[in-house]
Amino acid sequence: MRKLYYNGTILTMENELPVVDALVICDGKIEFVGTYEDVNNRGDISEEINLKGNTMLPAFIDAHSHFSAVANSFLQVSLNESTSFHEISSRIRNFIDAHDVKPGEWINAKGYDHNLLIEKRHPDRFFLDTCCPENPLVLQHASGHVGVFNSTGLSVLGVTVQTTVPYGGFIEIKDGELTGYMEENAFLEYLRKVPMPDMSVLMDAYCKAQQLYASYGITTIQEGFAVKEMIPFYQYLLEHNRLTLDVVAYMDMKDDKHFFDYFPNCIKQYCNGFKLGGYKIFLDGSPQGRTAWVRVPYEYENDDDDYCGYGTMTDEKVVDAIKLAGDKGLQILAHCNGDAAIQQYLHAIKKVTRDMDIQSIRPVIIHAQLIGIDQLDLVKQLELIPSFFIGHVFHWGDIHVLNLGIDRAAHISPAGSALEKDITFTFHQDAPVIEPNMLETIWCAVNRITKSGKKLGENEGIDVLDALKAVTINAAYQYFEEDIKGSIKVGKNGDFVILDKNPLTVDKMEISNILVLETIKEGKTIFVR
Repeated sequence: MRKLYYNGTILTMENELPVVDALVICDGKIEFVGTYEDVNNRGDISEEINLKGNTMLPAFIDAHSHFSAVANSFLQVSLNESTSFHEISSRIRNFIDAHDVKPGEWINAKGYDHNLLIEKRHPDRFFLDTCCPENPLVLQHASGHVGVFNSTGLSVLGVTVQTTVPYGGFIEIKDGELTGYMEENAFLEYLRKVPMPDMSVLMDAYCKAQQLYASYGITTIQEGFAVKEMIPFYQYLLEHNRLTLDVVAYMDMKDDKHFFDYFPNCIKQYCNGFKLGGYKIFLDGSPQGRTAWVRVPYEYENDDDDYCGYGTMTDEKVVDAIKLAGDKGLQILAHCNGDAAIQQYLHAIKKVTRDMDIQSIRPVIIHAQLIGIDQLDLVKQLELIPSFFIGHVFHWGDIHVLNLGIDRAAHISPAGSALEKDITFTFHQDAPVIEPNMLETIWCAVNRITKSGKKLGENEGIDVLDALKAVTINAAYQYFEEDIKGSIKVGKNGDFVILDKNPLTVDKMEISNILVLETIKEGKTIFVR
């Protein structure tokens, strides 16, 4: 079946033929790219689709997010944009009433940001106990790196003041009592022990999550930290052909044998839309949560003027992780927000390059928020791929100015400097931290404006085309899929997004207002507005 698209602006992301006005796909693959007049064998076209002056691009590619967490967000209390403890309490109580939550059932609430609360601090278990005394409850911070359990939740999980704190984590105790607040490895360890929802309910949430991604023009997504508890859900998704998007999973190293055993046909290749892409490690936390590991202390830290955040893995374990990835021939993604964490990663990679071809596994620096300009030369030399969480400029830029000072904050996600050094980089949203809104991300990269309307590091801004490449052809390269995705070229997959305006010609401040009209995967429409 040959399908023709014409009468629109088609941006290919290919340097040799950047703009065309027609393309033909056949059986999900691109067969022709060029002008309408040059379409061959037009009589064999089974369907002609008039773009009506709209703009078509290769579909967007999610360089880093957490698919299962996005699905779970449909089953959680949303605390996004909450401004006070009172509002948090109201949302939790309303959720209990609306969903008829029974006593003893877990409640998961996500998205609060202490920086936005009038109390300017994290809630504690004593406050949470007033919200739902009969249910175990966990609150996840917007960053996903810290959170709070109520007393019932702590009791169910067996956490006491005598509990051993895992390396790279923190369990807060004040006046000899647990506050319920935890950070990093401690929080993530106990969050994993919270029971998963019922299978049928969760499968519906996975479907909604895929529709959310597709509504933003995305056809390839990531499971950014795959743990063994997810295996039954992926088994169901694959057995029942429930994946409409391509999913690339990066495993917790402790769980890789489980994934290899259950998904032997998915290692570095797709099977029913699922691929095991490699490993994920965490080397620090989040800058807005002040747990990112930085070389220069945070500002405005009254309790400890030398506080720099902290690392979550020893140097030896980082080296071992990279070696394991190399031995398996699998990619490694390292969560590094702070420049100290990035330095640890760079040193570890440089060390192992003596014994392995590190470029063959294309290591990625996830987030790279506070990467130092002085570190970019080594990033280029080692051919590492920074994946910038560029949306931080808008969503937390003002907070970063307070936490880091204007000079450091102005260089968060330094895409401009990376581009000058010809470093291949990608952009992501770390969904569900923020919505997987690619056009907002492009807007952030181009304009670098904070929520308060201030320009933050204008010299780190980039042009629209380079921003588009960061979420198309560059992201395909990150996944080793540049031969089949990321641009509109003969032989590649027919994965497209249709927009109501051309990002290259609209006012740069209007980019985030562009609408996704349709998302197409391998020739089939999976979203239409």
